Formats: sequence, structure tokens, C-alpha cells
Amino acid sequence: MNTNVRISLPAVCFVWQIAMVILFGVFIRYDEESDVKLWLRFKQEHNITSDIDNDFYFRYPSFQDVHVMIFVGFGFLMTFLKRYSFGGVGFNFLIASFGLQWALLMQGWFHSLDLETGKISIGVESLINADFCCAGSLIAFGALLGKVSPVQLMVVTLFGITLFAVEEFIILSLLHCRDAGGSMVIHAFGGYYGLAISWVLYRPNLHLSKRLNGSVYHSDVFAMIGTLFLWMFWPSFNSAITDHGDGQHRAAINTYIALASCVLTTVAISSMSQKKGKLDMVHIQNATLAGGVAMGTAAEFMITPYGSLIVGFCCGIISTFGYLFPFLERALKLQDTCGVHNLHAVPGMLGGFIGAIVAAAATEEVYGREGLIRVFDFTGSFANRSVGTQGGFQAAGTCVSIAFGLVGGVIVGFILRFPIWGDPADDNCYDDEVYWEVNEKQKKHFYHCRLTFQISDINEFLSLSGSRG
Repeated sequence: MNTNVRISLPAVCFVWQIAMVILFGVFIRYDEESDVKLWLRFKQEHNITSDIDNDFYFRYPSFQDVHVMIFVGFGFLMTFLKRYSFGGVGFNFLIASFGLQWALLMQGWFHSLDLETGKISIGVESLINADFCCAGSLIAFGALLGKVSPVQLMVVTLFGITLFAVEEFIILSLLHCRDAGGSMVIHAFGGYYGLAISWVLYRPNLHLSKRLNGSVYHSDVFAMIGTLFLWMFWPSFNSAITDHGDGQHRAAINTYIALASCVLTTVAISSMSQKKGKLDMVHIQNATLAGGVAMGTAAEFMITPYGSLIVGFCCGIISTFGYLFPFLERALKLQDTCGVHNLHAVPGMLGGFIGAIVAAAATEEVYGREGLIRVFDFTGSFANRSVGTQGGFQAAGTCVSIAFGLVGGVIVGFILRFPIWGDPADDNCYDDEVYWEVNEKQKKHFYHCRLTFQISDINEFLSLSGSRG
């Protein structure tokens, strides 16, 4: 295959960025809290005397945490491959930078377009939502890591952001679901979107690159940096756009507790799975985050602290078992590089259904009448909706996100099968040298490590043969 992207990659980057400039010039404007004229008028109309009441000061700490998760957390989590660290963190940087621009437009057209002026107003909350929108495509990237070209990743992001904006509008606006941390709209969608693309792009001879589909000591350490950034900031991720006051407070607490519980059960199952009780770094890097994924929908609900512990407890077990026994991947021939099925897809789906159950079980005794209205936004045309009905719609929203991910992923996968994208050959996957300049010292170090691994494999084979003899 021809992996030369000297023309296609610059063309896509330049043309699409120029398109962003034009579209931003036509549609995007500052909102009333970031435009100087509108902010001064807003302060006067609402008797605000201090600039500290600007929403920026309330939302920006959460935005900063989410932004770090998108670029540092996701990026470094994908550096575990021994020869694909540049691609993991570098391509994550590329597609997130494009995706957040496209997300501001797509989400603006669906959620904040002024029909009179034809303009989209953006503020700090728009930036948080744009990062959320990018997360779905970054999750999909995890399933495709090392097997696609940067041009293909840009296409995945273009369609992923578009599909995300549509399914988010259906789930949050039309079905009126609550999903502050995105178990449904981000994780379930992004996971199944990436898996569907990977299924369509199945490579029967991918075993030719098996020598590179693994980690070394230092690559696992770098990936663990990504894990820790994600783990520490996940309470901010799940609470970033919740209601001021108790909603954000409760979402952070529930996520914090679920994540802590998830670590212990992940370590327990990982140790139990080995004869000498040793831990597998794959489990620690990934399954320890499943509690945060599953808590996304129910984080702002009154699930109780011990309920959060139970969610984390169960998800640590389920996610780790998914890595230990990838039977679904084998049965469906899914080549899931990062294991997004076990970290995002299944915990996201479970999180959606957990949210449905908790919503349906909500009572006025626990929430209070005003509390039910506040948490589930029972206002306007939804004022007469019951909690049971809300629970049903929450479950339906989870199904919608999965359907969008699967159907959209299949369609995008077939688009990516056209032989025009410069993707690597089956024997050349998981290798930075295909798309990155790698200096001679790095090459020599890699080939020395590779020779060492091959010699150790031969020695192991000979020792096994001798014992059988």
C-alpha cells in the first residue's frame, strides 16, 4: 500500500481549516458573557456589580480539567504500544484540535443558533461541550490505533462529530434525557462507533504486525501517566456542565467514590487471574477508569454514596473480565487495539441503564418536589412527565446512542475502505516510522529491543521443545 500522505494530509488540513475560518466568520460570535458590550448590558439588566459573577469563573476550572483529559489523558493513554507513541499522542492532538472547531459549529447549529440573526453564540460552556464532543471520536480512535492513516482519522473525526451532534440532540433535547457525564452520548456512542469501523476494516493478515502490537516497560509507564490524569480529573468531567450548586457537588462526589472502588476490584481480579498473583498493567491502565465511565449518567442523581461504590465495584470486575476473556472480539473478529469495548462501550451502556434505573426509582421523599423538577428538568412541555417515564426515556436514549454508533461506524468504515487514504499495509501497522520522522538513535534502540525480544522468544521455544523431548 502507498502510505505517502504528503499531498492528502496537507490538503485535508489546509482545506478543512480554511473552511473552519469561513464558517466561523459567518456563524460564530461571542455570547453575552464574553462580548464586552453585551456583558456590560447584561450586568446592568441583572443588577450585577462584580465581574466575578461571570460564568467564566464558575466553569473555567472544570473546562481546564476536561481539556487536560482530552489532550493529555487520552493522548498518553494511547502511548502504550512499543513503537507507536508518536502516533498515539500526536494524532490525538491533531484530531482533537480539528474536532473541537467542528464541534463548536455542529453543536451550535443544533443547540444555540439564533434563528433571527443566524448566529451561534459561544462561551466557556460551549468549549466544555466541544471537548465532550471530541471525546467520542478519540474513543473511536482507540479502537483503530496503529491501523489507519492520519487522513482516515480526520475523516473519522469529521463524521464522528457530526453523528455525535445529531444523537446528542435526539437524546438530550427530543427525548429529554439527563446525561451530564456522557455515559450514553459520549462513551457508548464513541465505543460502538470505533468498534463498528474496526469491524468493517478487519485485517485478516494483521498478525504480520504482531511483533509491534504490544508494550515495553517505558511505554506502559507513559500510558499510566494518561490513566492517572484521566482518573484524577474524571470527577470534573462528569460534573462540568451540571447545575450550579448541589448538582455539580453531588456529581463530583459520586464519581470520586466510584473511581476509588473500581481500582480495588480491578486489582483484585487482575491478581486473581495470574497463578502467582501478579498484576497486568493493561488492566490497571484501563479497567480502573470504568467506574467513571459508568457513573456518567447517574452522577448528578441521588444514587447515594454507597450506590456509587457499588457501581465502581461492579464495573471494575466487568471491565477486567472483558480484558481477560475477549470472547466477543474473537467471535465478531473485532481488532480493538485499546480495548475500548471494555473501557467505554460496555461501561457506557451499563451507565446509561443504571441512570435509567436510578431515575425510575426517584421519589419525592428523597428529592423533594422541587428537587425532582430541578434534577430531571421537569419544566415546559415535560412538566407532567413522571419519573417512571423518565427512566424509560433514559433507557431509550442509551439504545439510540448505541444504534448511532453502530450504524454510523459501519457507514464510515465502508468509506474508509476506499484505497485512497494512505493506510499502512498489514505488515506495517503499529509503527511510527510510517508517518513520522524517527531519528537513527531511536531506530537503533528499537531494533536492539526487537532483536532481544526475538532471541528471548527463540530461547523460550527451545526450552519448551527440550522439556517436551
